[in-house]
Amino acid sequence: MHLKSLKVFCDVVGRRSFSRAAVENGISQSGASQVVHQLERHLGTKLIDRSKRPFTLTPEGEIYYGGCRKIVERYFALEDRVRTLHDEVAGRVRVASIYSVGLHHMDRYLHQFLSQYPKANVRLEYLHPHKVYDAIESDHADLGLVSYPKPSRTIKAIGWRQEPMVLVCAPGHRFAKRQHVSLEEVAGEALVGFDADLTIRREIDRVLLEHRSEINVVMEFDNIETIKRAVEIDAGVSLLPAPTVVREMETGALSAVPLSTNELVRPLGIIHRRGKDLGVTVRKFIELLRGESHLSGAHVPATAQHGEADSEFTAAGRGAPGHGASGHNGRNHLAGNGAAALAVQPAAAH
Repeated sequence: MHLKSLKVFCDVVGRRSFSRAAVENGISQSGASQVVHQLERHLGTKLIDRSKRPFTLTPEGEIYYGGCRKIVERYFALEDRVRTLHDEVAGRVRVASIYSVGLHHMDRYLHQFLSQYPKANVRLEYLHPHKVYDAIESDHADLGLVSYPKPSRTIKAIGWRQEPMVLVCAPGHRFAKRQHVSLEEVAGEALVGFDADLTIRREIDRVLLEHRSEINVVMEFDNIETIKRAVEIDAGVSLLPAPTVVREMETGALSAVPLSTNELVRPLGIIHRRGKDLGVTVRKFIELLRGESHLSGAHVPATAQHGEADSEFTAAGRGAPGHGASGHNGRNHLAGNGAAALAVQPAAAH
């Protein structure tokens, strides 16, 4: 049986969709369905129970999927090693990222990586935080970029960078011209905040409580972009990661004031599946990310800058996989020739 057929089967199962697996492999949906039928005929047993919605694997399918996934993974790792025998990085890197990380960091990293390794193939996909973890566990992404990363039995989390939080307000607000502001001074302010069930909101609430600073939450949203739009019309102030407001600071749409404490930071991390052979190309991409993990740009308030987090996160259990800063789904595919195609569709954020 051809390796291509095994990969199509793995993609159908991993993505829980014939249509998405078809797009992944450059074939039609009916073509993906035919591949699975051919495998079932070859094995003389059903692999997928199509009578249920969504479909499920049969016991035979579970066994076959586990073995096929290992075969496909090992093949691509072998291919990567062969291509790099002569110090040529020419493999692939599949990255799944929450939207805010991709938007504010990844373009520079991707172009820098492809400048160094023009024969490499990098694919970036923006996903909801929990789907980033799913993509790693199902081997549809080699690396995941998330906030508040949580390791687990199957997921390894590597510290990447720490983003200082700043007070964000409209240019006409009384805090806009301040050099810094204390959390105590924020007490009583109208605040545009994150939804209460998000990790970033819980962390903000915890630090505010420690400073005995009670705030008046007037609006709650599940993503950074919508929060910024509300602050722009002076609906209230907000506490956001400094790099996420650089563009608005440059245009004068928002003001960002450093906090007088460094207790509020958003940690970003790189996750991958434990035990997976990452290959040379993926490891080179990790090296680039971690080597460039300082906060870039002079527009980030100097007093709000912090060093990177170099150690592996050791918290036990998966927990909440980051906050819902993603307001979109999309894919950015960059091949070795540097060509880029970005597709972003609206989607409810996590």
